[in-house]
Amino acid sequence: MASKVVHVSSRRKRAIARATLYEGKGVIRVNHQVLDTYQPKLARMMIQEPLLLAGDSANKVNIDVNVFGGGWHSQAEAVRGCVAKALVEFTKSKQLKTEFLSYDRHLLIDDSRVNEVSKPNDSKPRSSRQKSYR
Repeated sequence: MASKVVHVSSRRKRAIARATLYEGKGVIRVNHQVLDTYQPKLARMMIQEPLLLAGDSANKVNIDVNVFGGGWHSQAEAVRGCVAKALVEFTKSKQLKTEFLSYDRHLLIDDSRVNEVSKPNDSKPRSSRQKSYR
């Protein structure tokens, strides 16, 4: 019997992360780089949050994540959400889902806020052109 494979994606601002989870020894790679060497350290710690909450079930799976777009912080949040969604879908555990939701809602639910676009002939999204009558 083939092992179970889970594909999920998550977004934050302009960053998009796509994860593939399969049975393994607990190796997590982000853009083909092992999580232990991922920089900056704050981003690595953010990505490890769902793994710590999941406990032993995270050590039984390998996760490969590809992330692009946005800055390093939004990429880390997108990867974090992707890992959490993949773990919940793989284990099908209601308890893990409620634990993630009670810890931080954005682990499982994408934050849909984006920057407002600039208007035509204006400098900024909210500011309007100055008028001079002289």
